[in-house]
Amino acid sequence: MNQIRPSFLFPLLFRDVVFRIPAAEKILYLTFDDGPTPGVTPQVLDILQEYGAKASFFVCGEKVEKHPDLFHRICSEGHAVGNHTYSHLNGWKTVANSYLADVERAQKVVQSNLFRPPYGKLTWRQYRYLRKYYRIVLWDVMCGDYDPAVTSRSCCERIRRHAIPGSAVVFHDSEKAANKSPDVLEQTLKYFGGKGYRFEKMNLDSFETVVSPTCQVQKKS
Repeated sequence: MNQIRPSFLFPLLFRDVVFRIPAAEKILYLTFDDGPTPGVTPQVLDILQEYGAKASFFVCGEKVEKHPDLFHRICSEGHAVGNHTYSHLNGWKTVANSYLADVERAQKVVQSNLFRPPYGKLTWRQYRYLRKYYRIVLWDVMCGDYDPAVTSRSCCERIRRHAIPGSAVVFHDSEKAANKSPDVLEQTLKYFGGKGYRFEKMNLDSFETVVSPTCQVQKKS
């Protein structure tokens, strides 16, 4: 799933997953994964504030516990937050009970009914359970800022080529993206802002109501 666009088969199998939010107006949903991260998240927040843009941050519970001040700043500046597991697990490499326990652990500090699986990878069992309690959000444009082989210019070109009104665009406020993410974000805001786009957070009111999880993960007998 670490590609510019998800496979066309994925939306057919996971019909209630959000890949983009259809929009008649010029709106982009900028999203950030893997934070909060000192030295990166503050830069991202400063740039968003400068351009009057809102975004959605899919945060890891472990990092929220380590950097509560950054998490508080994200929330206090009016951005949306989502659960990105506690320890950034790969769903395809983690048994369901362990994965769901990790998500629940993150939920205790994140407290959001938005969820994005790291790497975009879930097993069918994980998906069927999580869909009961969360709105699962993936993307339709991945800029690739985490990849050392991809330049900032290429990241910007990917977004410009593939983003359309309602697109969910993925950036990372992580250590891997530290040298590219802020610059790519600013160039994206300049380019699309100049074309009349506005940048909004993913508002839960845009989705059907989902119940906040109070789930008990069953242990194997």
